[in-house]
Amino acid sequence: MAKTTSLRCRVLEGKDLPAKDLSGSSDPYCVIKVDNEVVARTATVWKSLNPFWGEEIMLLLPRGFHSLTIYVLDEDTIGQDDVIGKVSLSHQQISAKPRVRGGVDSWLSLAPVNPDQEVQGEIHLELQVPERGHSRVLRCHLIEARDLAPRDASGTSDPFGRVSCCGHTLETAVVKKTRFPHWDEVLEFELPEGELGEAVLSVELWDWDMVGKNDFLGRVRTSGHTQMVQGPGGTSATPGVGAQPWLSWRR
Repeated sequence: MAKTTSLRCRVLEGKDLPAKDLSGSSDPYCVIKVDNEVVARTATVWKSLNPFWGEEIMLLLPRGFHSLTIYVLDEDTIGQDDVIGKVSLSHQQISAKPRVRGGVDSWLSLAPVNPDQEVQGEIHLELQVPERGHSRVLRCHLIEARDLAPRDASGTSDPFGRVSCCGHTLETAVVKKTRFPHWDEVLEFELPEGELGEAVLSVELWDWDMVGKNDFLGRVRTSGHTQMVQGPGGTSATPGVGAQPWLSWRR
C-alpha cells in the first residue's frame, strides 16, 4: 500500500460569493478533491454569500498526488448544482509549506472552473501537516462492507466511510454502484499521550450523491469496552471489540 502524508485541512469561511439563486443569495458548500477523486464535502450553508463552514478534515494524501482542489458550489433543490469557483494547490505548493507551526492560513481567491466563466469571491483555508511529537497512532483498517441498503434508483449505492476519533474525521474513497464495497484503506489518527485508552472510534457509512445530500447507511461506534451499532432498525450494544472480527485496535 502506498505511503501517505497526513494533512489537516480546515475550510473556514467564504466571502463575496456571487448570487446564484433568484432570491439574490446562494446555498454554498465545498467539495474537496485529491487529483480527480472526491475525498470530502462540507455542509451546505443556506442563503448566504458570506458562509461560515468551520469544518476540519484530516486528509491522507497519497505519495505522487498532483493537486488538492477545493470546489465551491451552490446547492439547488431542483436541477444540477451550480459551480461557483475553485482553489487549487499543487503537490509542490503544499510540500513547500512549513511543516511545523506553519502551512497555509489565508484567504484565497476563487478561480474559474471553465476558462470563459466569470468568478468572484474568496475562501479562508488552513492547511497544516501535523507535528509528530510524542503522540500515538490509532490505525483503523477499513476493509469492506456487505449487504448495504440500496439508496439509488439503480438499486445500488455509492458508499464511502467516514471515520471519527477524538475530534478528527477521515474519509475513504467512494466506491461507485455497489452494495458490497471494498476499500482496504488504513486511516490513521494521531492521539496525545494518555488518550488511547479513552478513545471512541465512530465509523459511519454514507451513500455519496452528486446532487443533494448524502444518504446515511449506518454507524458503528466502538471503544475498548462496548461496541454500538446503529442502522435503520435502531441501536444495539455488543461486547467489546474482541467479539467482532471486522474491527480491531492497533497501537
